[in-house]
Amino acid sequence: MIAIVDYDIGNLAAVSNMLRRIGYDSVITADPEMIASAEKLILPGNGHFDTCMRNIRASGLLPLIERRVFHERVPLLGICVGAQMLGIGSEEGAEPGLGWFDMKVRRFPRMEGLRVPHMGWNEVVVPETGHPLVQGLGNDARFYFVHSYYFEPDDSIDVLLKAEYGIEFAAGIARGNVVGVQFHPEKSHRFGKQLLLNFAEGRT
Repeated sequence: MIAIVDYDIGNLAAVSNMLRRIGYDSVITADPEMIASAEKLILPGNGHFDTCMRNIRASGLLPLIERRVFHERVPLLGICVGAQMLGIGSEEGAEPGLGWFDMKVRRFPRMEGLRVPHMGWNEVVVPETGHPLVQGLGNDARFYFVHSYYFEPDDSIDVLLKAEYGIEFAAGIARGNVVGVQFHPEKSHRFGKQLLLNFAEGRT
């Protein structure tokens, strides 16, 4: 069972609906018992970075999530702000991040002819080495983005996927059993389905 962590940050149903379409059950939950028994965890994120960080800490779930991820090695997928939270902080706010990655979150610079937020479909460069999470995506992968901030890992080895919007930026990160994506796989049709299928089937 896949647990989508509910820490009061908005509509989480789209992720659950996409998982159901690919044949996997999930539960949107803040119940510690459900999170403690889940085979995989998804950390979504929506809205302001500081709000998300305050909410996850106020939920009381963070020690349990960290135990499951770091001691029990349960796979976790962070989505959008949920992926940004894995770093040490964001230029969007003042709250510290989770610090699971040596990674800062930057605002897109002003660029002539490009609007911020970056919103819409964007090609993503899939590594030739073929991390298990991106198996089957092919070299024409496109995902749906909605963001004004992007993550910047200190160590390039943590970069899983790259994209370009005026500048090149990391669109996905991975370290061990923890992965994060800046885009919304639940809104990305067949490419999003494939990525979530890879995660659901244990390809991390």
